[in-house]
Amino acid sequence: MYHDPKTVLSPKDRVKSVEVIYDKGPVDQSWSVAQIEWDGSPAVGIRWNGDSGNSKGTPQSRGNPAWFIVPEELEEAILEAAKKKDRETQTALVEGYRQMASDRAREIEAAEWTEALIGDID
Repeated sequence: MYHDPKTVLSPKDRVKSVEVIYDKGPVDQSWSVAQIEWDGSPAVGIRWNGDSGNSKGTPQSRGNPAWFIVPEELEEAILEAAKKKDRETQTALVEGYRQMASDRAREIEAAEWTEALIGDID
């Protein structure tokens, strides 16, 4: 089971804010990278988001989902790679929408389906 990284604020006395840079989403082998306020200072965290055998992901602190704080020497490389991965994901998503929009038969079918829904409301 996937655990949304935006909700991972543990350990409570150390993590004050989380800005997710990349999240693979609710899929197998899901992982995330985030910029975190850790002990009052900026840090980079990474984690596995959980799967069928581990619903809270890894790491955990006292049974709560937590972040692994990346050593400062690796922060820039991890952030750069995560931002690149996010750009690739966004590009693929836009291309998928573009292909769907160019499928005229599918667009007509979607419009008919939408109109039928509106008719059901009446």
